[in-house]
Amino acid sequence: MLKDKLVELSGLGALARERDGSVHSRLCAESLSNMAASATLRQAMRRLSVVPRTEYGKRRTVTLIPGDGIGPELCASVRSVFSAIQAPVDFEEIDFHGASATADKCLEQALFSMRRNGVGLKGIIETPRGLGSKRSYNMSLRLKLDLFANVIVCKSLPGVEARHKEVDFVIIRQNTEGEYSGLEHEITPGVVESLKVISRAESLRIAKYAFDYATQKGRHKVTAIHKANIMKQGDGLFLECCREVSALYPKITFDSMIVDNASMQLVSKPGQFDVVVTPNLYGTILGNIGAGLVGGAGLVPGFNIGHEFTLFEPGARHTAMEIAGTNKANSIGMLLSSSLMLRHLGFNTHALTLKQAVQQVLTRGKVRTPDIGGTNTTTELTDAVIAEAQRVMLDD
Repeated sequence: MLKDKLVELSGLGALARERDGSVHSRLCAESLSNMAASATLRQAMRRLSVVPRTEYGKRRTVTLIPGDGIGPELCASVRSVFSAIQAPVDFEEIDFHGASATADKCLEQALFSMRRNGVGLKGIIETPRGLGSKRSYNMSLRLKLDLFANVIVCKSLPGVEARHKEVDFVIIRQNTEGEYSGLEHEITPGVVESLKVISRAESLRIAKYAFDYATQKGRHKVTAIHKANIMKQGDGLFLECCREVSALYPKITFDSMIVDNASMQLVSKPGQFDVVVTPNLYGTILGNIGAGLVGGAGLVPGFNIGHEFTLFEPGARHTAMEIAGTNKANSIGMLLSSSLMLRHLGFNTHALTLKQAVQQVLTRGKVRTPDIGGTNTTTELTDAVIAEAQRVMLDD
């Protein structure tokens, strides 16, 4: 039965739920008995590698990976705000850069830290490019930690000018396979073949996560994005799995849309979307469109979640190397991601204080970084958020 298989699959995935106001991973006892032997071994090895969470009293230790480009400036902004609001979080920082000669060693350090802490916050790590270059370290983290779902929250913010008002949808992207499987080879000089991997197990898992997310967050519709009219087997399988799962959620409306039409519909009528579930590549494209709809890459929060670990990061994955070190980066998206992280950890008061402070800064409109029409620096934006957070705490 599909329902029984999904219960088993949920033992491999992270199904976020609200409990006492905080987000926790719901882990089922069952495992998928008929999965491939290699996947079974991978799961067993990951369980063996997990060490106890670093937690002291009511404080939590969180892995911090500033990454490349503007990542260190964004993380410095978060550190300053956390200090001001007295968030009970200690950061274990990993100095991890994609172009560094020690990047492989740093990857192992980051993985060990994440397995110890369970939760992380990261900027974007620069990906080596060109033939013969290594796989993206961002992708390596997702694969090795089985962060199978990438969630991007696209929501209009007060005081930010945009073509559309009241945009409010969430993209849930399959995060570990598809075009990002990294299976490429040159079959003859000048001809390269890239393999797109779509599996039934992962398609069912991401579909169930999307419907569970919609249910838990009080959302009413899930739209599956595909190109099954051309990729009839791969995307056809993804769409078929989404339809099967939808039958278990009669209170959630389900529809589907071809990816090129979805791109047009997002920019013309974004109000028709609520929860959008996609294979890997389509999700990153639509996520960037969503960021553009609400004001830009610096404004959108996101996170990656799996069976045992959650890694928060900006929703639009850009290193912005061109402005690195200039104190011009917009840290709003990273601060909102940090607010989601605080809520995930159960620190709801601190999460709400941070979210309200960010909204107040944007509503007042006096402090804006260049990407949203202002002239202020990252430091000035951070100071403004701190000032608003202090007002919020005084009011409480």
